Amino acid sequence: MMGSFSVKPVKVGICGLGTVGGGTFNVLKRNAEEIARRAGRGIEVAQIAARRPNPKCETGSTPITADIFDVANNPEIDVVIELIGGYTLAHELVLKAIENGKHVVTANKALIAVHGNEIFAKAREKGVIVAFEAAVAGGIPVIKAIREGLAANRINWLAGIINGTGNFILTEMREKGRAFADVLKEAQALGYAEADPTFDVEGIDAAHKLTILASIAFGIPLQFDKAYTEGITKLTTADVNYAEALGYRIKHLGVARRTDKGIELRVHPTLIPADRLIANVNGVMNAVMVNGDAAGSTLFYGAGAGMEPTASSVVADLVDVVRVLTTDPENRVPHLAFQPDALSDHPILPIDACESAYYLRIQAKDHPGVLAQVATILSERGINIESIMQMEVEEHDGLVPMILVTHRVLESRIIEAIAALEALDDVVGNVVRIRVEQLN
Repeated sequence: MMGSFSVKPVKVGICGLGTVGGGTFNVLKRNAEEIARRAGRGIEVAQIAARRPNPKCETGSTPITADIFDVANNPEIDVVIELIGGYTLAHELVLKAIENGKHVVTANKALIAVHGNEIFAKAREKGVIVAFEAAVAGGIPVIKAIREGLAANRINWLAGIINGTGNFILTEMREKGRAFADVLKEAQALGYAEADPTFDVEGIDAAHKLTILASIAFGIPLQFDKAYTEGITKLTTADVNYAEALGYRIKHLGVARRTDKGIELRVHPTLIPADRLIANVNGVMNAVMVNGDAAGSTLFYGAGAGMEPTASSVVADLVDVVRVLTTDPENRVPHLAFQPDALSDHPILPIDACESAYYLRIQAKDHPGVLAQVATILSERGINIESIMQMEVEEHDGLVPMILVTHRVLESRIIEAIAALEALDDVVGNVVRIRVEQLN
């Protein structure tokens, strides 16, 4: 079959032979014929840069170097696949590859979110492509879907569960009533979470991905530094259960929404109605909902990480690059979906200028009239209450938990209201506040 392609194969260098690198090598080898039939020519891994071999990977006679820059400088190589992760070395490697006129495929969300504007400008100068489907939501082709499949739409908002580690932790907390710290330890033992889990549990990883999604959805430059992040470390099983009783699930959600004033870009724990499809995405799975004016809401669901799911996206990008190698750079799909000279300067809103509904949990002394005081504080600030639950007095401290869900309101008003609530004599400790999104 391969003989029918008279064109010589495209030569690829893989940098990093860890989980994704190994998966990419295996998928390219296993599906070589199918991939060539799609791409129009063979794809050959001509060189690998790896610090150590990957036992899940039979590299055979493929030349291996310990120096990633050997690959970027190898005149034989047409496409460099960057799978080493992190900011610094990867940044240098990608710029060197571009400088040498090579196309780049990367799974590095941190690199694209933080340095993407610079990288794409350099790539344009050199007439090469930087493809990054695998940087967001592993095996789900969500970049391609928004950039190409939904190109007719004015995107209104998107919302995603885009960090598998955090979703695994929240799923375990809800299904088994376990505490955050306890599940985190297990996630580390299973290899879902790093020894330093900050990127996952504080929402930084999700914010990298959300930054990229917002850019291609709204045609704005990448602005990771303006994304608001709030982690899941303070969530309690009490709140998970109260949310359930109100008909909600708590998910660590990334939300990007277009408004007249600007664009909301935020990652935080969120109550979602339990009957929404996305509220039922569990374990390490990812899902992204995209709402466009013409298509309405679409949902993209699948494996957000892992050896072969991520490799699936890397190789799809590679096929794209091979298909358009010979096209004039002006006629390619733009990196960030919109023509680079047509990006918008619509501002990213600070969090206190964003609008959301809120779940509030107040610990109050068991005195008459507390509820009336609470209601007054909220109504004075134009905050309407959608539902309220007053629990039984808690044995151990004699306090009454009060749970409220508000209608949508400006965050700055909620901040003021919480300060006033916490100042009440009958309110003990901090008011717990979690945002609520209906996603309809």
